[in-house]
Amino acid sequence: MHDHFAHVQCGDCPIRHRAVCARCDADELGVLEQIKYYRSFQAGQAIIWSGDRMEFVGSVVTGIATLTQTMEDGRRQMVGLLLPSDFVGRPGRPTAAFDVTATTDVVMCCFRKKPFEEMMASTPHIAQRLLEMTLDELDAAREWMLLLGRKTAREKIASLISIIARRDAALHLRRAKGMLSVDLPLTREEMADYLGLTLETVSRQISALKKDGVISLEGNRHVSIPDLDRLLEEAGDDSDGGMLV
Repeated sequence: MHDHFAHVQCGDCPIRHRAVCARCDADELGVLEQIKYYRSFQAGQAIIWSGDRMEFVGSVVTGIATLTQTMEDGRRQMVGLLLPSDFVGRPGRPTAAFDVTATTDVVMCCFRKKPFEEMMASTPHIAQRLLEMTLDELDAAREWMLLLGRKTAREKIASLISIIARRDAALHLRRAKGMLSVDLPLTREEMADYLGLTLETVSRQISALKKDGVISLEGNRHVSIPDLDRLLEEAGDDSDGGMLV
């Protein structure tokens, strides 16, 4: 799939308006063109292992990846989702802090780490945008602590669906109001892992949301949301959708 992107100019990139390069001018994009390359990963493939040396940083262009942490006794906890335009890697940090795994087939726009770090020092637009994205990620992590610690199973499922739907709308420059539809990137098993629920609970709560008309399903993955505000109410959020990043 990455061959499809091999000749895509930065200005024509589908994540251009949300990625780390969103504020770059034409000259800065020209410099990025010289240090970027695309990599593709199959569903289930590791993008990077925790503790590995990071030779690149980059943005998810298509597909979904997960951030996972493994405890000493082997237990694993999914601690984050990486959606299109999200950034992978930390400039200035030599190794990866989490396992990053492709949940679906993923294409990443990668930058060689050292040249990218040098460009950050000379290009305020990149440093500013990366700071914004990092602060958004921090806000999302704090909201996720609330979700895992205080929300009911029904609220957790509604929250996850609303996050994915609103991010998809933002990526495609659609207004996140009224009726939305989206393909869920996670299986129900993965949703259970991410939310700290059992598979049975996830299935039961999705069925309940469907029965109550909050969502409708086509197959296992395609979800239609007749009224986003109602879904946000079910999630325990206000109309601002506090968990959205």
